[in-house]
Amino acid sequence: MFKVQTLNSISPVIHESLSAGMYTVSNNEPTPDAILVRSAAMHDLELPASLLAIARAGAGVNNIPIPKCSEKGIVVFNTPGANANAVAELVMAGLLLASRDIAGGIQWVKQSKDEPGLEKLVEKQKAQFVGPELRGKKLAVIGLGAIGALVANAAANGFGMEVTGYDPYISVAHAWSLSRAIRHADTIEGAVKDADYITVHIPLMDSTRGMINEAFLKGLKTGVRILNFSRGELADPDAIKAAIAEGQLATYVTDFATNALADTPKVVCLPHLGASTPESEERCAEMAAAELKDYLEKGVIRNSVNMPEIILGAPEGSRVLLIHKNVPGIVSNISAIISGRGINILNMLNKSRNDVAVTVLELENQPDETLLSSLGKLNNVVRVRLIGK
Repeated sequence: MFKVQTLNSISPVIHESLSAGMYTVSNNEPTPDAILVRSAAMHDLELPASLLAIARAGAGVNNIPIPKCSEKGIVVFNTPGANANAVAELVMAGLLLASRDIAGGIQWVKQSKDEPGLEKLVEKQKAQFVGPELRGKKLAVIGLGAIGALVANAAANGFGMEVTGYDPYISVAHAWSLSRAIRHADTIEGAVKDADYITVHIPLMDSTRGMINEAFLKGLKTGVRILNFSRGELADPDAIKAAIAEGQLATYVTDFATNALADTPKVVCLPHLGASTPESEERCAEMAAAELKDYLEKGVIRNSVNMPEIILGAPEGSRVLLIHKNVPGIVSNISAIISGRGINILNMLNKSRNDVAVTVLELENQPDETLLSSLGKLNNVVRVRLIGK
């Protein structure tokens, strides 16, 4: 029986994977085998020794202490693509919000509700909320992952925009999914230099933090409109304010409201609505639960942000999974301990990701606790699991 702790309210669809016969799911489990989380901050939480995996029902994992998890041999999963449609739809709304002052117009109508003859008054006041059409305008899409690809296709095929994409790490699947109308730039500068609109769909990393800064903005077309539905920290709020004051930036639309920008003219801040649809939350929960099930029951690692991908079929024998540092000699040391006990290794898989590696063994005989303990005491071994236990 595996114990799963939920740190947020999670769709009940998880019980389709985490069945009552093999799992207990609770929000107050003190010694969980796994954690399901959405937005709860985990950086200050004590990670129990029992914890094998964390699944984030969403794409971003900034709320999870990844380095600490890697040190403890805790596999961290996310759910890339599960909320892509929800975010992409909101980005399309963001393009309209960036073009015409829809938000300002709505606010003006509410404030003018008691004015006599409002029907005629709007005809005199509407000019202050006008803005350009999207058709024929140039859109730069920075990041062509699941969300960026959907936005690029919708903008080109639905709104008739001239779309240029930039993504040096685009996957084959996402490349094939792009419309033929999408042009590809070799550099980010080449993608944005003539753009009327820019939408950013990249992860927050040390190299991307604050990338929308003074230097970036000064290299853009005057009057450009920027959308940020990825992470608020990608933009420097002071640079955004300065660019708006100078007329360099016409509008900034973001899904990440902050005190610094909330009341800034020509900035539209949304309250992080990107993935907030019932359909998206259900897809994310379903995918996260399936990832935990595959790992806990089979040792399969798919969509992990800190461990290599490990795709496994049906066990050929007793399956043992080791998480260890990616250093020379460790696989031979593992093999020596097992062969020293007279146990035949039927199959072995070893894969690494940066400083961490995973070795999966199929053994002819089931190892006892003494053997598992010996493996766990090897230098640089972080965790040993007999799969299914």
